[in-house]
Amino acid sequence: MLIYHASDIIVYKPDTIHSRTNLDFGKGFYATVIREQAERYALRFILRNRKGILNTYEYTPAKDLNIKCFDAYDSDWLDFVAACRMGEEVYKQYDVICGGIANDRVFNTLDLYFSNQMTKEEALKRLIFEKPNQQICFTNQRAIERCIEFVGAQQL
Repeated sequence: MLIYHASDIIVYKPDTIHSRTNLDFGKGFYATVIREQAERYALRFILRNRKGILNTYEYTPAKDLNIKCFDAYDSDWLDFVAACRMGEEVYKQYDVICGGIANDRVFNTLDLYFSNQMTKEEALKRLIFEKPNQQICFTNQRAIERCIEFVGAQQL
């Protein structure tokens, strides 16, 4: 399956070294199966007068890797994202994590929840109406090397 990663450079050899910490699924290399989602993210680079590059990879899941998939914005997803965003390294127990991304509308709910202005129950009631965008996080180099092959890049 094809996956996409937006950047301001061509990323021939993805790695986890350049990842920021405290992201939705922890530190790792992030991609999506939704091309339009990656293209929208690349616009953030263009708006900063940088190149917007859409990198494309072939993703083949390896059966022997520990893969965690969240199918909805549910309690498990919320607890996991909250832990990762607070710096807990719960992501390290998995090689690959897939599930919904905290886009702007979702992030507003998370922000209220994380700042204790909303209960977990209230946050989940709001999130149930959101259709998850999809992200895939490769948490270690072994997973990247086993599952991803560079296909090409396009400047937007």
